[in-house]
Amino acid sequence: MTKVRKLRWGILGAARVNERMLPAIIEAKNVQLVAIASRRAGAARATLEKYAPLGFNMDIAGSVQCYDDLDALIQDGNVEAIYCPMSNEEHAAWALKAIRAGKHVLIEKPMALTLVDIETIESAAKLADVKVMEGFMYRFHPQHARVQEIVDSGLIGDVLCARASFSFLMKQPRMYRINRSMAEGGGALWDIGPYAMHSLRWCFAKEGVPGEPIYVIAHAKCNEHGADIVTSGVLDFGLDAQGRARFGHFDISFERSRKSEYEIIGTKGWVKCHAAWVFQNDVPVISWATEDGKFAEERFAPSNHFTLEIEHFSDCILSGQLTRLTFTDAKGNCAALQAVVGALGAAV
Repeated sequence: MTKVRKLRWGILGAARVNERMLPAIIEAKNVQLVAIASRRAGAARATLEKYAPLGFNMDIAGSVQCYDDLDALIQDGNVEAIYCPMSNEEHAAWALKAIRAGKHVLIEKPMALTLVDIETIESAAKLADVKVMEGFMYRFHPQHARVQEIVDSGLIGDVLCARASFSFLMKQPRMYRINRSMAEGGGALWDIGPYAMHSLRWCFAKEGVPGEPIYVIAHAKCNEHGADIVTSGVLDFGLDAQGRARFGHFDISFERSRKSEYEIIGTKGWVKCHAAWVFQNDVPVISWATEDGKFAEERFAPSNHFTLEIEHFSDCILSGQLTRLTFTDAKGNCAALQAVVGALGAAV
């Protein structure tokens, strides 16, 4: 039996997302977790012990290096790939440090707050000959491939409208997300807004290439720090070949219950993803309907999209394949988010 080559991973930060990501890294078939770091003394070890999946051999856990210094993990020669879940405004700086140390990097969304930063990351990755990808785990769940298949089949006709709604009720442990302005990476737009922009752009994809808006209008409610709590708006994707308008509507909020849905409406029908944020034991559902009266709900086997994301990125590194999510996509998403910030200018 051929032994599977496992890529050696490190986690740069003890962020809350490790509740989902750390066990996904441990459970990925082509990955070995070898290090985790935090700037807070003892936080790396505490995160490993708290979030390691049930049944994880703690003797093996003892071989996972736990650093109280982020740079120490970056310089660890045993680490080949790094997951970077730092604060939004820190992504670019720490990713660049890791890239320049010769590490492959999966950067939690958003990749960066500016196009200039993403272009700098892209240039550094090419120079160091390493792979870098923005961490949109939802794209790796099979339900989204099925949505794309339905659209590509022509079942719902030409896509003219899409809607995306992402929200969760902000609670005290998460208040750090709104303690600084949007310009500094705070607020709903840079936290859950990337999902809305990304899903809408993929709703208007052609031949696997996301659509890009040409104009944006938006409204927001901001707090005393200049962080948006609620933002809604419309992305104008221009006219189609027949001169028909194509709009993407988005709504994000920290004041409402958990929701992560998107819907695509065409000339012959519609298709809807009821939950883009799914837990590994959830049974995802999509539904669709057509003008001639057909309606269906389709259910999918439980699947951990975090693990699928990690396995995909690791496979690309080990085999030299291109990543599913590209720098072009990351720049397009950042441009859309920046356009929303610009549209909110007076309010922010």
